[in-house]
Amino acid sequence: MLKPLNANVVIEPIEAEKKTSSGILLTSSEETPNYAEGIVLAVGPGYPEFKMSVEVGDRVVYQVFEDNVTINHEGMDLLIMNEMGILAIIEEEK
Repeated sequence: MLKPLNANVVIEPIEAEKKTSSGILLTSSEETPNYAEGIVLAVGPGYPEFKMSVEVGDRVVYQVFEDNVTINHEGMDLLIMNEMGILAIIEEEK
């Protein structure tokens, strides 16, 4: 697995749902959204004055930038990005 440095995280992107719960297929006639969802696989140590807000296993919403680093590592397409690009943690309702 990758070990991110500084305030970087490794995210496994989650494919956007392409059909509704009733089985209707969605087309991609709209523009690509500037956000996506993923699972945090690894978290860097942060900085002494900056505590990391996410943990391994968190499901997150992050900003999609053209300069995000996407790599194929051990057969998986992964994203390496700065934690500042993460917009929210998706918490499961209890």
